[in-house]
Amino acid sequence: MSTRKPLTHTRVLDAAMTLVDREGLQSLSMRRLGKELGVEAMSLYHHLPGKEGLLDGLAEALANEITSAVDERRASCMADWKSDLRSRCLAARTVVMRHPWTPALFAARQSIPPSMYLYVDQVIALFVDNGFSYQTAHRALHALGSLMFGFAQELFSPPVSGGNLDTQKTQAEFEEMAENLPYLSAMVASEIHQSDEPAMGWCDSQTEFEFTLDLLLDGLERLRD
Repeated sequence: MSTRKPLTHTRVLDAAMTLVDREGLQSLSMRRLGKELGVEAMSLYHHLPGKEGLLDGLAEALANEITSAVDERRASCMADWKSDLRSRCLAARTVVMRHPWTPALFAARQSIPPSMYLYVDQVIALFVDNGFSYQTAHRALHALGSLMFGFAQELFSPPVSGGNLDTQKTQAEFEEMAENLPYLSAMVASEIHQSDEPAMGWCDSQTEFEFTLDLLLDGLERLRD
């Protein structure tokens, strides 16, 4: 008697997430996922309509994981609008740090996962219910950008986030151009560091993320006042 677990939509997505966590987003294909699950690739099409459907499913799974993390964390961080919103961003970040390929996946999708609309709606409500106009709330969403989803979309994004940054090569190039780019090369020399989060790249450390987040929240508070 066969004891193989039956395939389900959830089981396929869980296996895909495990595979991408281990080997990167570029490793994902229907054939590779089928091998991971011990089935023929064609079996997966009963649960997800091809590679694009698989990626959409992964994006939705990540969005659900973010909203669940937000709900868990903010239960103890609702003293005011700023601490509430800060908590949302940091909770989302815990998910991104578990799955550092999140920025690349979100950037490549043609549509926003449905659960993210509710998440953004809640952020807008947080602004409006605390004295901000809809116009300011709209501008705040643009200013916060991807911070709401737990990552900063960097100018020099690391490969795992969809960019092509080679840190060692970039540092060497800036050193060669130091005469023409003295301030930029000096900043790079100063700021290249051993990150505790190598998966997110040297420009997206926790300190830098929270600095940007707090700067925006403080500015929004002054604007409201």
